[in-house]
Amino acid sequence: MPTASLFVSSVQKELPEERRAVKAFVEGDPLLRRYFTVFLFEDLAASDRRADEVYLDEVDRCAVYVGLFGNEYGFEHAEGISPTEREFDRATARGKPRLIFVKGADDRGRHPKVRALIGKAGNQLIRRRFGTVPELTASLYASLVEHLEGVGRLRTRPFDASACPRTTLGDLSEEKLRWFLARARRERQFALAENTPPAEALAHLNLLDAGQPTHAAILLFGKHPQRFLLTSEIKCMHFHGTEVRKPIPSYQIYKGTVFDLVDQGVDFVMSKIARAVGTRARGPEAPVEYELPRDAVAEAIVNAVAHRDYASNASVQVMLFIDRLEVWNPGELPPPLTMEKLRVPHASIPHNPLVADPLFLARYIEKAGTGTLDMIALCRAADLPEPEFRQDGGMFVQTLWRDWLTGQVLEGLGLNERQKKAVAVARTEGQLTNSRYQKVTGTTRPTAKRDLDDLVRKGVLVRTGAGRGSGYTVPRKRINNGSNGSARTSSGNGS
Repeated sequence: MPTASLFVSSVQKELPEERRAVKAFVEGDPLLRRYFTVFLFEDLAASDRRADEVYLDEVDRCAVYVGLFGNEYGFEHAEGISPTEREFDRATARGKPRLIFVKGADDRGRHPKVRALIGKAGNQLIRRRFGTVPELTASLYASLVEHLEGVGRLRTRPFDASACPRTTLGDLSEEKLRWFLARARRERQFALAENTPPAEALAHLNLLDAGQPTHAAILLFGKHPQRFLLTSEIKCMHFHGTEVRKPIPSYQIYKGTVFDLVDQGVDFVMSKIARAVGTRARGPEAPVEYELPRDAVAEAIVNAVAHRDYASNASVQVMLFIDRLEVWNPGELPPPLTMEKLRVPHASIPHNPLVADPLFLARYIEKAGTGTLDMIALCRAADLPEPEFRQDGGMFVQTLWRDWLTGQVLEGLGLNERQKKAVAVARTEGQLTNSRYQKVTGTTRPTAKRDLDDLVRKGVLVRTGAGRGSGYTVPRKRINNGSNGSARTSSGNGS
């Protein structure tokens, strides 16, 4: 399918980040990239043609004109007209579809000619205002989807932008919407006040389809979202071992808005893992340190809820094992992202832009492609292994390790089958003794002693206690002993 050009018009030096963000978003989005390429003047190679001839020719060729208006008017030609205004006038004269996005809610401080240009555009078409790059890309997404639908290239709207069948505005919670507006205003200086009428707020957020709530609106602010979107729930499970086995000691299914699901999922995990409470030496409140960084857990869960495929019959699953946390969500990485690119700076390509934008405004996500990088940095800072990402069939899986002894590390240590079984028991039960080792593995006391000593040398276990009360535990963190990289162990005799 041939792609059409989007011409991005603005004062280049004032809005470079926004221009690049538009290009990265459109050409990275799985839907929009099928229909559009983005023209930025700064991407052109040097040539002997006049700049004004080049950009006006590109306006003539483009399928859609995208105007980004800020505070500055830009360089003025002899007749006192800037390139941005000339491009807008040319697009108007050629009958091009024009999408205008104005940065900021307040026109004070703008160049007088910019105010005049905004007024001229406003007399001809609907403008959208934005404060941040995510707000801009969400509004652009909705506008381009509407354009594609209007010209007949898109027969059905994307899931998040399409009307949720059998719903009305009465299925949305005004209380939840007011909570969101207050939080977005506090966290991101969102333009709308807490008492904004619901229909106006929803329209501003592009959450209405011909006056009917979209799927995104129901997921974000529905009174009972699962009444219409059954599998939008989140399933949380806690296992005492390293494998999925019944009976499941703790199993909760949470329902509610996407905000509720994230909060409940995070609370479930944090209530099950170990925590250490410090002293009040540095302040009135005693610090609490969890074995997994709370922000990393929250990032993994919000990623799953925000980017999942809501058309799937599967749900998000949060599974806590003795050695790791796994978060599963239906869906796959959008091209051009790969597992490797998640570990380096990359563009943000939300699967559900109209769900992701309010999550950004409420500061649940950043929408800057930094989520996985933040998780990696947080785990490193906590002396934990880096998170792992993988595709498992139609599910995307994020793994956070609760300690350094990952499956990959264990494989590299050359343990025998008896030792592997014993490590699993030590993790599950919290402690291991020589007699317990014998019983679990069916071996003799001398063999158990040799195996356990080997595990101590390799740093897999540490000795605790002395005499009859001694035993072995799995250290939560690797402690470098300065020689072979194994954990430093305490002295003592095994029983």
